Parts: sequence; C-alpha cells; structure tokens
Amino acid sequence: MDAMTLPARLAETREDFLALGVKDRLQLLLEFSNELPELPTRYADHPDLLERVLECQSPVYIFVELDDDGLVHMHATAPAESPTTRGFASILAQGLEGLTAEEVFGIPDDYPQSLGLGEAVSPLRVRGMTGMLGRAKRQLRERVAAA
Repeated sequence: MDAMTLPARLAETREDFLALGVKDRLQLLLEFSNELPELPTRYADHPDLLERVLECQSPVYIFVELDDDGLVHMHATAPAESPTTRGFASILAQGLEGLTAEEVFGIPDDYPQSLGLGEAVSPLRVRGMTGMLGRAKRQLRERVAAA
C-alpha cells in the first residue's frame, strides 16, 4: 500500500504513526481517542440507528452516512474507558469525513495493520479497527445502493 492509494488524511495519519517509536505511537492513539467527534443529536437520541462492531472487545457503534452531495460521514461512539478502541474509531471517523464513496471503497482493507500499532496493542485490537473499516464500507455500499 502506498500513500498514493490513500486519501490524504489517512495517509498523513499513517505517516505520523510510522514516524514514531512504539511507546509514542500508543500516545498518539490516545490523543486520537480524545478527538473522537461527538455523535450528532439525531444519533445520540436514537442509538438503535448505530451498528455494534462485534469485532471490537469494547462496545463500539458506528453509522455511515452519504449526504446529498455524495460525501461520506462516519459517526462512532465508544466508551471513554476504552481509549484504544476510541482512538481507532476516531482515526476512521476523521479519515473518512468528506470523502466520496469511491475513495472509501479504495481504502485498502489492511489499512489498520499499516499503522505500526501491532507492537503497541494486541492483534485483537487491531482486528477490531479492521472490523470497523469493513462495516463502514458495507454500510456505505448499502447507502449507495439505496440512493
């Protein structure tokens, strides 16, 4: 996977992680956890609209929207006491924001493994982020098909 195949924000995030040592990568992931955007009120009041990501050990829920301009918005919620999972959700929510469906579909499924976090967190946690990306793409395919 090279930076040319990734949307700019995700490529930059990957470069930021890979430029750091293992301990600092974990710190950066924790910083991302603090930047997880709040759910819009329409989802906070209707948690039934969010899908649980079963691949994650912590209770993570996501919802992907495709707006009238054809741009993607991913919303996620994860408990504050699960900073690793919140960090992964934040990376994806911020990274997918404003992309087209085609750009999202073009993100390699192994993007989470490319961040170099395998040495900092368990493989099970990285698999959770892979699950988030897979579910986001599936939801997006459903939105595109319905449009």
